[in-house]
Amino acid sequence: MIADLRPARPTDAGATGDILWRFQHRTSWMPDLYSGAQTVAFCGAMIDRGWVTVAVLNGRVEGFLARDDTEICALYLSQTVRRRGIGQQLLDHAKSRSKVLKLRVFQDNVRAQRFYLRQGFAETGRGDGADNDENLPDIAYIWPREAAT
Repeated sequence: MIADLRPARPTDAGATGDILWRFQHRTSWMPDLYSGAQTVAFCGAMIDRGWVTVAVLNGRVEGFLARDDTEICALYLSQTVRRRGIGQQLLDHAKSRSKVLKLRVFQDNVRAQRFYLRQGFAETGRGDGADNDENLPDIAYIWPREAAT
């Protein structure tokens, strides 16, 4: 499955916010910190900063990646397109625009950890959750793997 990738528009805040909110509320280990409106506003702020690329299928935003220079701040997909290559497509797009990428993944998010390791990322450290809003332990990764040494 191939999605059309494009820079997010302000009108994409609702769709990206909904994707993120649904992930947060369908994931048992995620704390319930933000309302749907707050999540849409958060995505809107990332879009306004020019950080967000969206994946569009059949005219609908089905995923997005937010990148602030070398830091991937978010990569989320709607539940209907997971495991169909859209996440890899978004990540490959980010890789083509940066020599180094960094990100953090919650330790409970085992699927994301496996995904990033398959994509050539290397673990560079672990945190106790004090540095994120969710207060969840996390793992730092870097790509390419050689950048970790």
